[in-house]
Amino acid sequence: MLWRMTRWGLGGPVTGGRQYMSWIHDRDFARAIGFLLTRDELAGPVNLASPSPLPYREFMTGLRGAAGVRVGLPATRWMAEVGAFVLRSDTELLLKSRRVVPGRLLGAGFTFEVPEWPDAARDLVTRSRGGECA
Repeated sequence: MLWRMTRWGLGGPVTGGRQYMSWIHDRDFARAIGFLLTRDELAGPVNLASPSPLPYREFMTGLRGAAGVRVGLPATRWMAEVGAFVLRSDTELLLKSRRVVPGRLLGAGFTFEVPEWPDAARDLVTRSRGGECA
């Protein structure tokens, strides 16, 4: 959804963009699941997120840069609420800060192939344009 918004020029900061955004590349997600399935000693919740969360403003800047979109219009809270209603989503996903890190996963020895957002954004945009992902 953020990719579509970015292509339409709507990928700017929401309410200033200082809220943190945790993310994980799809390949690292799949690798982490496989890793966890082989680790009986890891029971209970494990955060599946990249080790480098970043503010939403930087997240969207990276996505726009990867997409070659120069401008992303900012959104106020009420704009986010209207957009969330139209998309059948919740504004909390955009407005709440989530600075999740994979402490237990890293402690167990997992290494990320794509730990930084600019690299992940470039890969995802390239694959999306090639029809490999939506």
